[in-house]
Amino acid sequence: MLEILIAFDGSDPAMRALRYAIGLAKEHSNTRLHIVFVHEAQIFIGSATADGTDTSLGNAFRENIDALLRPAMEVAQAAGVAFTSGALIGETAKCITRRAEELKCSSIVMGTRGMTAFGNLILGSVATQVVHLATVPVTLVK
Repeated sequence: MLEILIAFDGSDPAMRALRYAIGLAKEHSNTRLHIVFVHEAQIFIGSATADGTDTSLGNAFRENIDALLRPAMEVAQAAGVAFTSGALIGETAKCITRRAEELKCSSIVMGTRGMTAFGNLILGSVATQVVHLATVPVTLVK
């Protein structure tokens, strides 16, 4: 089975990347797409339960992730392609490339906002980082 990871953040470029990957899946039977959102880890201060977790934050996080991934899941489902979806917490580029390795993906597809070289130099780019860290081909969709 051909496994393709799609990095999805809810943006227009990410949706274009998903549609591109769906096209690939339709061209090649026996393909599964893995739609992944990565949330950069942050420190929260608030009330905690006895086991140290804050259920209100956890529930809010899950609800936000579900809302963010829902449009992608609806598009993939309507297209009739096999897919999974999920969220990770951590450094975005590292999480994307690590997950692609774990799933034995043959490629990564992601959107890019098309920053200038200067913008990438100053701000960095998740897409640039993924290209450098990935052990599989990366397709950037603008």
